[in-house]
Amino acid sequence: MSAEQKTDRQYKGSIVVVEDEENMCKILTKILNLDGYHVTTFVNPIKALEYITTYAPDIVITDIKMPQLSGMEVLKRVKQANQNIGVIVITAYATIEGAIDAMKAGAFHYVTKPFKTAELLMTLQKAIEHKRLLDENVIFTEHVRREFAGINIIAESPAMQNIKALIEKIAPTESAVLIQGESGTGKELVAKAIHNASHRRLKRFVPINCPTIPETLMESELFGHEKGAFTGATQTKHGLIELAHGGTLFLDEIGDLPLHLQAKLLRVLQEREIQRVGGLKQIPVDIRLLAATNHDLEKDIENGTFRSDLFYRLNVINIIIPPLREHWEDVEPLVEYFLNKFSQQMHKPKMHILPEAMNLLKRYPWPGNVRELENILERLNVLVEKQSIGAEDIPADLQPLTKELPMAPPRIREPVPSGEYKSARQQFETEYITGLLRQAEGNITEAARISGMSRRNLYEKIEKLGLDLEQFKKNTK
Repeated sequence: MSAEQKTDRQYKGSIVVVEDEENMCKILTKILNLDGYHVTTFVNPIKALEYITTYAPDIVITDIKMPQLSGMEVLKRVKQANQNIGVIVITAYATIEGAIDAMKAGAFHYVTKPFKTAELLMTLQKAIEHKRLLDENVIFTEHVRREFAGINIIAESPAMQNIKALIEKIAPTESAVLIQGESGTGKELVAKAIHNASHRRLKRFVPINCPTIPETLMESELFGHEKGAFTGATQTKHGLIELAHGGTLFLDEIGDLPLHLQAKLLRVLQEREIQRVGGLKQIPVDIRLLAATNHDLEKDIENGTFRSDLFYRLNVINIIIPPLREHWEDVEPLVEYFLNKFSQQMHKPKMHILPEAMNLLKRYPWPGNVRELENILERLNVLVEKQSIGAEDIPADLQPLTKELPMAPPRIREPVPSGEYKSARQQFETEYITGLLRQAEGNITEAARISGMSRRNLYEKIEKLGLDLEQFKKNTK
């Protein structure tokens, strides 16, 4: 077997050549490399099939007549492994009937020996375009299937399957839902799943990220304003709550909503009407409210930064999304989902992840949760030039923590009392944050970068745990 990397030309796709003549393999490798293809050649068709079933190239080019295994058998087994892989057969004039039989068996096309380079490249280009269309159709069909199902959540682990079952139960109701979890766990995804599975799915889903809207503009954004209500209000503006009429309003990070607006939101939930800034009339609104936070709202109530009456109004149904480190069974299906997603977005063949690389991803604690995993896979799709992702491709900033951690423990089958869970979670956070600060030598910016958390969130955790930053700084005992 020999393999050649793509040249500086634009990458066009991955090709496997199965040809028992070594010289022909070299000729095809040179021709295809120069045209921008990644080429792997095999003189042994049995080894070629092992490679093809593992790495799923875009196109297989195979000779018809070979001693170990015929090209027809190679075609048959390739199609059994993956229907979307295009197969081009190469044949001599004397076996043109065999080539036609191959077409009937599912080959994309055939090329006769001696072939013309232009003819081969044209056939290959058409085969690649056909393969891309098939791949996009598979991804689109899966997307439509998930959207039609309403609940677009990957759930292999018992924890996420329980959440999915809960969503199915509460989606048809009008109850308010409070979704809690760390940053990056997918709180908005859960909110969208509830909306998509509800009778409001044909109406708007209006998400509002509370921390991103300046406090001075928040009231106008939520409730709208009348013309002339304040300097610069040159026309009437509909607020986001009004725009969500008939649909679902999702308030992300509601713990950051200012107190005076919490009171106004409570009135909306009680009276089902709003009043625009500078307006006099009450405007009826029909909304279902979903809210999310990574705050401990009960602690915020004690601190006086969150209203208890609003909390009880929101907390009719509570969904707690576990961090990714607590449902590691979902790492592998999430990786596959994101690799498919980026293949479609970047218009390139889907990358494959090797077992040793997958094991590293399963061992990492993912402080930034699913969002961090998605970002890492996007980076790998952009930077890795091979068709497969190996352990050596995993970013260095993941590796130190990865190597020190044991494999994720088997899932707990018996329910754990809430007190014990909180104690175990606090112990994990203490150990993780302590190790993180040691690695970053007390540098908050560096620690935040490694962990995927915001500086603010990291500061809050350090203060909550009562850790002294000075003890972690370099040259301190």
